[in-house]
Amino acid sequence: MKLYGFPPSPNTWKVRAAARHIGVPLDLEFVDLTKGAQRAPAYLAINPSGRTPTLVDGDFTLWESDAILQYIGGKTTNALWPDDARKRADITHWMCWELAHFGSDACRPLTFERLVKKILNIGAPDEAAVAAALEAFNRDAALLEAHLTKQQYLVGNALTLADFAVAANLCYAAQTEMPLSRYPHVQAWFERISSLPAWREAAPEMRAAA
Repeated sequence: MKLYGFPPSPNTWKVRAAARHIGVPLDLEFVDLTKGAQRAPAYLAINPSGRTPTLVDGDFTLWESDAILQYIGGKTTNALWPDDARKRADITHWMCWELAHFGSDACRPLTFERLVKKILNIGAPDEAAVAAALEAFNRDAALLEAHLTKQQYLVGNALTLADFAVAANLCYAAQTEMPLSRYPHVQAWFERISSLPAWREAAPEMRAAA
């Protein structure tokens, strides 16, 4: 299988990390977002949304990172995507929550305003956008904090795809000054995820971000 992606992107990072964790090999095809490679005709022919990552498995093409996570999870028997209808529903519920709320309202705007703009040299952060994102972050992190006081991971006390999906939003928490220290259970949970060998192995090399 080939994964077309940009290693510094949290969405590419989480897919590569989960695949490594369960032992599903992926060949990376580098798509340099800093140079607009996602808008090249050859890439748009694979993924017309012009976003990354995209998975190509023979004659099957799939985009949207959480869908890719579930597809990879189904490639082998593993604990990240257990064969249990309720657990899979709960995993999907957290993935939907991150897409609709934690990622879209809080973490992605903060990452864009405080990090991506700086890297691409496209202007100063929009402070109104930052304030709105911080409000959303505190709202959603408080929800996560309450949940993680009861258990080690998002779905019970075992690592699942949900943890990879949600944790990816915090890849650049330090660089973007997300107030993670206010939420000690969330911080400890993220440290458990980010200390996984597979997570560290998927971390982007500096040359990939250049």
